[in-house]
Amino acid sequence: MTPAVSADWIRKLPKAELHCHLIGTVRAATFADLARRARLDLPAEPERIFADINSLPPDPSLYADTVIPVPLERSPDEPEVSYSLFQASKWVIESLRDADDLTRIVYEAFEDAHRLSAVRHLELFFDDVPEHLSALGYAGSVAAYAEGIRLAERDFGMTGRLIKGIDRSKSGDEALARVREVVDNPNEYVVGIGLDNLETAGPPERFADAYRLAGQAGLKRTAHSSEHTPSAQNTITCLDLLGCDRIDHGYYVLEDPEVVARVRDDRVAFTVGSTTSRRSWRPWRRASIRAMLDAGLNVIPCSDDPGMFPTTLTNEYAILNEQIGATHEQLSRMALRAVEASWLPDAERAALRAEVEAALVELDAALPDAALPDTALPDTVR
Repeated sequence: MTPAVSADWIRKLPKAELHCHLIGTVRAATFADLARRARLDLPAEPERIFADINSLPPDPSLYADTVIPVPLERSPDEPEVSYSLFQASKWVIESLRDADDLTRIVYEAFEDAHRLSAVRHLELFFDDVPEHLSALGYAGSVAAYAEGIRLAERDFGMTGRLIKGIDRSKSGDEALARVREVVDNPNEYVVGIGLDNLETAGPPERFADAYRLAGQAGLKRTAHSSEHTPSAQNTITCLDLLGCDRIDHGYYVLEDPEVVARVRDDRVAFTVGSTTSRRSWRPWRRASIRAMLDAGLNVIPCSDDPGMFPTTLTNEYAILNEQIGATHEQLSRMALRAVEASWLPDAERAALRAEVEAALVELDAALPDAALPDTALPDTVR
């Protein structure tokens, strides 16, 4: 008999987190502390803003007749007054005032991942240096982030890396300049770049030169793709033109069976999150992930913006099991594939894989022999 999945098993499973935005990890209490110190003029208390984050969907006419129907109605848990993820992130950035603040939020991101989700390796997206911190410069801000990782590695026995976010709402020349900053200021913790912001704000083709330079410099590459644009083509462009090593999200690859077959055969890694700031889209997200699993795609759970949704990587694994129907075997495989898709050096990746394999043996040995719960997708996904 296959051992049943339990909440304790999921919580203790050593995990790798590959898709997580630093600003989106900030705790509500930390935002409140920083905002009050900075005397930000906010429309509500910081904790209230975080509780009411709810990004409203774009033009619904873009999403007619998709393979997985996109909800057009508001969800019952939407707050009366909503704050978008981007607006909340902007306020958090404005509250950061020095290098110590940058180190603090990185350290807390690692602490929460370790304490709440048994994360052993964490890769964080970081954004451009805001104007009010320009005195730090790129190198100074990265040094502050790296200090947070070093402290976390010391205190929690974790590993961590940084991914430079490339804002797709900006020009190709600006993206190229950002990648040159990374290349000209090497740091052991900055290992790759990732195209972010709303997919509808900039097609991947715009950033071919920036990604070419990153590849020439030995940087890893990823991109948010097939997340906001209901087409599989952007994912093909990210793989073939941008040379991406993995894809963030990718739900709309389901629109093209030929693309599904290709990414399945190529074992392309997709970082997927069941929770999003677009609350009305959460059922669609989960149904899409179910379909990706059914198609045999290499999906890896992520928490994305855990402080703001809020969620945890443990919660994402639990949703996969309880609401999406992922089995014990599938969850175990996801944990191992997350390690394989990580951007650690070969020796560190092999050591982490051995640790996860050993933990799986130990965790499974502690489980009673029992049949797995029903793995069918519920009629109503919460």
